[in-house]
Amino acid sequence: MEALAIHVLIELWGCKHLDTMEHVEQTLRQAVDDCGATLMDLTTRKYSPQGVTAVAIIAESHMSIHTWPEHDYAAIDIFTCRGLDPYRALPAIKAAFEPDHVEIMEVKRGIRV
Repeated sequence: MEALAIHVLIELWGCKHLDTMEHVEQTLRQAVDDCGATLMDLTTRKYSPQGVTAVAIIAESHMSIHTWPEHDYAAIDIFTCRGLDPYRALPAIKAAFEPDHVEIMEVKRGIRV
């Protein structure tokens, strides 16, 4: 049976450029564009003393980036449906944060067992 959606969880370690709200937001916008998704809304929040969260609501579900600069770590969710390929976002994400290590987990959503 084909999945209704794909949820990709990305762990980035050894990252750079995690504490600038504009950089994180631009990276998320590029990820949305690279996937061919339709951006409906995007919000970004800068935390004190550090860290950024950016969330994009897309017509095909959502994407988010959460950063922990004090640990050189970012957690990224890309949840897409309607045949979009979430992996198309990876080159821009890797280029933006320059991680030393990447872990990817994929969950197929909407499959009845």
